[in-house]
Amino acid sequence: MSSFDLTRRPRRLRATSHIRDLVRETHLRRDDLIMPIFVSHGSNIRREISSMPGIFQHSLDELDRELDAISQAGVPRVILFGIPEHKDAVGSDAFDTEGGIIQRAVRHIKKSHPHLYVITDVCFCEYTDHGHCGVLADDGRLLNDPTLSNLQRQAISHARAGADMVAPSGMIDGMIGAMRQALDEDGFHDLPIMSYAVKYASAFYGPFRDAVDSAPQSGDRRAYQMDPANAREALVEAALDVEQGADILMVKPALAYLDIVASIRANFDLPVAAYNVSGEYSMVKAAAANGWVDERALATEKLLAMKRAGADIIITYFARDLAGDLS
Repeated sequence: MSSFDLTRRPRRLRATSHIRDLVRETHLRRDDLIMPIFVSHGSNIRREISSMPGIFQHSLDELDRELDAISQAGVPRVILFGIPEHKDAVGSDAFDTEGGIIQRAVRHIKKSHPHLYVITDVCFCEYTDHGHCGVLADDGRLLNDPTLSNLQRQAISHARAGADMVAPSGMIDGMIGAMRQALDEDGFHDLPIMSYAVKYASAFYGPFRDAVDSAPQSGDRRAYQMDPANAREALVEAALDVEQGADILMVKPALAYLDIVASIRANFDLPVAAYNVSGEYSMVKAAAANGWVDERALATEKLLAMKRAGADIIITYFARDLAGDLS
């Protein structure tokens, strides 16, 4: 028998699954999850993204197959990303009210799966021929203020198509205020904005750029996305978006930035979203394909870590496959 006092035995609360379930501090629910969907111009397209096994580009005539699977899994919300038929210097498909791929997809979903809550990504990198998130000057600089007016047009077109929420992701100064003003003036006072308030210039985005062919044709996005070395700057960005009318604050990526998620949670009262991005997804898939890890267990553990850090909402490519395991 030990000679020191063992009155406190934490293992008592870990002894069985019943007691572990009873005292669990953090809970991951399917209601926490948002499933990204890639929609493409064209027909008969269900194209698996090579760097993201299990994730596909869908033309509208093939989209219901994915929506059915998401619904059957119990995932209540999706976020849409578009692959346009044509790209140009300003990404005009992004604000094409009638013919834009996202606008058409929103209308389709609202008819075929009206129970789904539809969020739209508001940005230009998928739609511009140069791959940057807005209007470029002749010398290649991203022009902030001309991009704001196009973001207003894009947000309004999504709202008119029936989007339930818009989510601007370009890290353009003033984007929340500009979009809030435009939406309110167009009568969409109740449409919420989930801001990619803290978005880092991350190497974890590689597979997403494959998915939507959005890699910059020159330079990079470090002049507008955040430096991965900076933490205090995240509070500045989030505070500005709160002042301008954001309803939800997002941190992207999530896994390597859990300290930022926790900091945003501690400093702001708005709901916090975390984006479990493509590179985080693909690393798990690759390791699982080699038999190195248990895919479902590792994916669940990662999402739990995001919840534990303070995320209320998680955008994840695992949503469809994991939701059935959750309450």
